[in-house]
Amino acid sequence: MHQQMIFVNLATNDLDASKKFFTGLGYEINAQFSDDTTASIPLSETIVVLVHTPEKYRQFTKKDIVDSTKSSEVLIALSAESRGKVDELVDKAVAAGGSVSGETQDHGFMYGRAFDDVDGHTFEVVWMDPSAVQG
Repeated sequence: MHQQMIFVNLATNDLDASKKFFTGLGYEINAQFSDDTTASIPLSETIVVLVHTPEKYRQFTKKDIVDSTKSSEVLIALSAESRGKVDELVDKAVAAGGSVSGETQDHGFMYGRAFDDVDGHTFEVVWMDPSAVQG
């Protein structure tokens, strides 16, 4: 059965800084799909972030590229396996040069925090108590 994947494409003004940021979070750069204009960063088996120089990113769209330090283009939400893992990833992001974005959300059964990467892209990290999910 086909496992659908998500490829998150983002523009960066400093590819080296972006690569350093994501490796600081504990992710690896996939050299097979990276070059001097793009870095491929698998977050999981089904989610890959691709950061592109503006010139490369323009090859995929005719729209203006948003200055993500001033405008929001997308909110990327990542699940975490525990409250502690939420805090761990956000703390790593801050240590790697990112910044905390917004307030901590604690609803008991759901806990989340967010960070902005070095280009201002917002990543939300959320844990939800599996017993609270009806299914």
